[in-house]
Amino acid sequence: MSRAHSFLITVSNNLTEKEGINYLIEHHTGFFKIDRSFKKELLDALALNHKFLNAFDMIYIPEYVGKVIGDGFIEANLESIILIELKTTKKYLPNNPKGFFFGATENEFKFGELLGEKFRFCFVCLNEQSLSYSLMSVPELEQIIRTRRIQFQINL
Repeated sequence: MSRAHSFLITVSNNLTEKEGINYLIEHHTGFFKIDRSFKKELLDALALNHKFLNAFDMIYIPEYVGKVIGDGFIEANLESIILIELKTTKKYLPNNPKGFFFGATENEFKFGELLGEKFRFCFVCLNEQSLSYSLMSVPELEQIIRTRRIQFQINL
């Protein structure tokens, strides 16, 4: 695969992820996009290593109706915060996440296992005919995975 083609796929995937984030924030309460400094503060509050900074994209707080994150937010909501790793597609999936094809890192799975109920994969389908999301813990996901393959990514 050429570098240019690989780059275009990455750009497309990043745009689709941003659409997924916007869909969740605009149409469902409790989802928040967070920046890198907030992620660091959150990992510190959970006494977790910063190697997990890229293992989640958002946070979700069930039942939270506010729209703003301010000072003291982490401390006030730490018990309720669920860390979200987002996976998005535009494929027609009437039974989301059934039929979802995605990539995940070993670090994301380890992080999910470590956090247990405080971590979810969020599968967002942006297809107009099957617009939806599905939250799954690592054990729930493990039960429905049909095939898994390992791919080495190597830099020289």
